[in-house]
Amino acid sequence: MFGKKDNKAPTTGEAIQKLRETEDMLLKKQDFLEKKIESELAIARKNAKTNKRAALQAIKRKKRHEAQLAQIDGTLTTMEQQREALEGANTNTAVLQTMGEAAKSLKKAHEGMNVDDVHEMLDDIAEQQDVAKEISDAISSPTALANNDFDEDELEAELEELEREGELEEQKRLDQEFLDVGPSPAADLPEVPSTKVPSAPQKKKQPEMSEEEKELAELAAFAS
Repeated sequence: MFGKKDNKAPTTGEAIQKLRETEDMLLKKQDFLEKKIESELAIARKNAKTNKRAALQAIKRKKRHEAQLAQIDGTLTTMEQQREALEGANTNTAVLQTMGEAAKSLKKAHEGMNVDDVHEMLDDIAEQQDVAKEISDAISSPTALANNDFDEDELEAELEELEREGELEEQKRLDQEFLDVGPSPAADLPEVPSTKVPSAPQKKKQPEMSEEEKELAELAAFAS
C-alpha cells in the first residue's frame, strides 16, 4: 500500500545533511513559538483587568506554546548529539580509509624487497666506500710518486755551494757599482773667464787743505 521500503541505509554524509536540515526547521519553529508566546503574554496583560476571560485564554495558549518550545529544545539537543556522533564517525571513517590506502601503498612499495637483501646491499655499499677511501688515500700520499733515493749529505753540500755562489755574485755586483761612480763634481763647475775683470774705478784724490782753509771751514761750521 505504501510501496516497497528501501532498506538501504544512507551514508553518514547523507544522514548528517538530513539532521542539519531538520535542525534548521526546528530552529525556525522555535522562533515562531517564541514570538507567539510574547504575543499571548501581551494579550493577557492587556485584558488582565478589563476582560479576564480573554486574559486567561491567552495565558493557556502561552502555556501550550511554552510546552511545545520545551519539546523542541529537547529534540534539538538529541539531534545535535546524534549529528556530532555521526560527524565523528564520518571523520573516523575517512581517517581509517586514508590509513588503509597508505598501508596499501607502503606494502606495494616494499614488494620485492627483502630485509636480508637490504642488509647485504648496505654491507656492499660500506665495503665499496672503504675501498674508495683507500684508493683516495693512496693517490694523495706524497710517497706514491716521489723518489727518495738521494743522499742527504750531497744535497746539503750542493745547497751550500749555491749559497756561496750567490754571495760571490752579490759581492761582484757591489764592487762594480763602486767602480762605476759618476764624474767628479768639479767637472760640473763653470769655466774661469779668460778676460781680465775690470777693476773698480779709484776715487779722485782731493787736494790737501791749507791752514787758512781749515780754519775758515771750522768757522763756517760753528756759524751754521
